Amino acid sequence: MIRYTLACEAGHGFESWFPSSEAYDEQVARGLVTCPLCGSAEVGKGMMAPAIARGGRATPPSEVPAAAVPMQPQSGPVALSAEPDRRLRAMMRAIREHVVKTADDVGDRFPEEARRIHYGEVDSRPIYGEASPQEARDLIEEGIAVAPLPIAPDDRN
Repeated sequence: MIRYTLACEAGHGFESWFPSSEAYDEQVARGLVTCPLCGSAEVGKGMMAPAIARGGRATPPSEVPAAAVPMQPQSGPVALSAEPDRRLRAMMRAIREHVVKTADDVGDRFPEEARRIHYGEVDSRPIYGEASPQEARDLIEEGIAVAPLPIAPDDRN
């Protein structure tokens, strides 16, 4: 993987990862690399700091400092990703909001309450809550339909 520091024609700087330099060239030629701030496809490589091998090991990409790219000062909110990503996050948020509005939050009692509903011990109703991965697998093995409730990355920040 290669991390490139990029800049658009408006001077917005950002970084992106590519499988190879050829993949970068191909994606730029097809107009697939766009500025997350203004959407411009007129993108070029900026100054970059190379990964330097030390003692037979390459410096991990997370430890390689990115060189400064001249950037225009931003006065408004900063776009973090391309339009398809924003639409996906919006759909995930809408799903979550719908479930929260229409279902009962049973918290960490979710596995027990799902079983009670499945086996007819209580009236059927939509619920959501928390379950460990093992608890979710156990419910699925019992034939109880469960699904993770999507949390948008924005909700975690």
